[in-house]
Amino acid sequence: MSPSAPAVDAAACTPAACTPAADAHALGADAAAQLAPVLKALGDPLRLRMLSFVATSATGEACVCDIASVADVSQPTVSHHLKVLKDVGVLTSQRRGTWVYYRVEPALRDALATLLDAFVPAVLGTTPEPTTH
Repeated sequence: MSPSAPAVDAAACTPAACTPAADAHALGADAAAQLAPVLKALGDPLRLRMLSFVATSATGEACVCDIASVADVSQPTVSHHLKVLKDVGVLTSQRRGTWVYYRVEPALRDALATLLDAFVPAVLGTTPEPTTH
């Protein structure tokens, strides 16, 4: 047992006291079903890098031609991954002439900033750098 772990009184832990209520979960079935496809889309390393590229762009958007520079893959592969992110509602797009520009869905900007600024460094074991949003 680690020094920081709280002591557990085994006598006080009855089945009724230790079993969480069925509705105690943070995510209900409907919320989990809606969230799972988004997290699955973010689970691909290339898509995560593309999303990070768009989200951290100085203009808040990125052209598909620039996004393609994130990795050494073909244009159809880039388009496929961007479509997946768009289909789950993480990105929006706008065609301007022959190019398509992508932005993070406005309703998700803060959540994505949290993911990039706090969650990623926590997983990597690094200290997050202060950012301005």
